[in-house]
Amino acid sequence: MNLQTKMPTTADEFLRWNEGREGKREFVRGRVVEMMINTSRFHSVLTLRLGAALLRSCPYPAFSVGSADFAVRTPEGVRFPDLYVDRGTSTSRRADLVASEPIFLAEILSPSSYGRDFVEKLSDYTGLPSLRHYLILSQDEPRVWLWSRDESDVWSGPVEIAGFDAAIRLADLSATIPLAELYAGIEH
Repeated sequence: MNLQTKMPTTADEFLRWNEGREGKREFVRGRVVEMMINTSRFHSVLTLRLGAALLRSCPYPAFSVGSADFAVRTPEGVRFPDLYVDRGTSTSRRADLVASEPIFLAEILSPSSYGRDFVEKLSDYTGLPSLRHYLILSQDEPRVWLWSRDESDVWSGPVEIAGFDAAIRLADLSATIPLAELYAGIEH
């Protein structure tokens, strides 16, 4: 017997349909998009190091810091950023499937993700009213690109930050993250 399941057509349907499924996918502009499930060693190391740095400045339960297993609802669907910081709200629950108030999102570049990260995801993420920062990290060298929203809700960026002596400054999160800390030992 071949059971056909109806493909989701809304973000809510997608979240219910996707829960517990193997593999990785996002819901973008009304369709399910299969995503890469294997990442490089450098991708994994950068994600963990950035997460650890953010955990020092963004303590739980006021904030949740996490990785690509947790969703962010965008104006265009549902994404799974490589790393996020979500501000806890009175509506945040343990069983949530999406961030309540994402304030920081990060993507680590892969050879196949340049267009998505710099164009599609930039557009989707900067459409989130709560978001303050979007960061893209190179996994080949100490180089990142940061977009930030000011108190007037105006986006600026990208600011390119490069070199082992440089640092990412996220004033509203009280975070300064040296690139040397993120990229130690990752030279080619």
